Amino acid sequence: MALEDGRVFDCASFTGPGEASGEIVFNTGMTGYQEILTDPSYNGQMVVMTYPLIGTYGVNSEDMESEGIRAEALIVKEYQADPSNHRAGEALADFLRRHGKMGIEGLDTRALTRHIRTAGAMRAFVSTANLDPRSCIQKARAIPPMVGRDLTRAASTCEPYRWVNGEKVFFASPQACFRKGVWTAQGRKPSVAAIDYGAKHNILRCLEASGFEVIVVPAATNAADVMAMAPDAVFLSNGPGDPEPAVQAVRTVRELLGYRPMFGICLGHQLMALALGGKTFKLKFGHRGGNQPVKHLATGRVEITSQNHGFAVAPDSLDQGEVEPTHINLNDGTLEGFRHRRLPLMAVQYHPEAAPGPHDAGYLFETFRRMIAANP
Repeated sequence: MALEDGRVFDCASFTGPGEASGEIVFNTGMTGYQEILTDPSYNGQMVVMTYPLIGTYGVNSEDMESEGIRAEALIVKEYQADPSNHRAGEALADFLRRHGKMGIEGLDTRALTRHIRTAGAMRAFVSTANLDPRSCIQKARAIPPMVGRDLTRAASTCEPYRWVNGEKVFFASPQACFRKGVWTAQGRKPSVAAIDYGAKHNILRCLEASGFEVIVVPAATNAADVMAMAPDAVFLSNGPGDPEPAVQAVRTVRELLGYRPMFGICLGHQLMALALGGKTFKLKFGHRGGNQPVKHLATGRVEITSQNHGFAVAPDSLDQGEVEPTHINLNDGTLEGFRHRRLPLMAVQYHPEAAPGPHDAGYLFETFRRMIAANP
């Protein structure tokens, strides 16, 4: 394995021969590797797990956060080939092979993590065939950097669909979605148009469990089409990549500001900030894991949160007369949430739906529902 700065690690593949490349990042979660692998926000990234033994409980069909593996590779210290759990449907290595992704073990993941913390997240290349370190370093340097990459369309659904009882129900034709009479529970449930930039399934599960009727639309959907649906609210999902190049997404969000109550998570938080005139910046090594402490400024309560992002909103770039910070990260002081002082808008940088992670922030879905009720 070669990093773009010239650092090289000897390692082994537990999924057979192959090559992989992408931005290399680390996740501090002790569990949840299946949810991490299938989270669309990891598009274009190879994930290092800091917990040393991975694979002990296998994988199963219930813990998928998308239809397949979105990370480019999984890097662990030691792979456990014989899972022991009553929910396990297959071993992790078989799961990775089935989706054409590499599993890497046999390297010092603590040293790799410390290097990323010091030098920052960077591009990396791993190969079982090319054993020339200099060649591998050059291949790592040839990978497109994450800064400047709009990956929202690549991670998004191609067609709109209803989310019903935890399942996707597609329309007879995509345009059948964009009309006022599309909602089936009008008057009984608040209707939410969820714009998919790489949405995790558990976000949709939480919206449905909170009593919403949910229709998911592609990232490329424009504001006019969303308005044609006449939803009660708009939701902006998580997703991968650099938010600033997502120009069309920012334009859509800007045109929807004040139209209906709006809630953004992760990339949705960043896109809403950009639509309000703010700026974003790349974090040195990002926040990824299920143990990130966040302070709720209004109550002083500390939430232990699930996070996965490499970019953040610059708080000084937002108009403090219009936008109020609501949450901050206690590790580095970065902005973790805000609300608009006049318009029904709220956003958080972290993942209240968890999967994996703690449920301290699950209340935000009910906060969203109350905001809709207060702004009919």
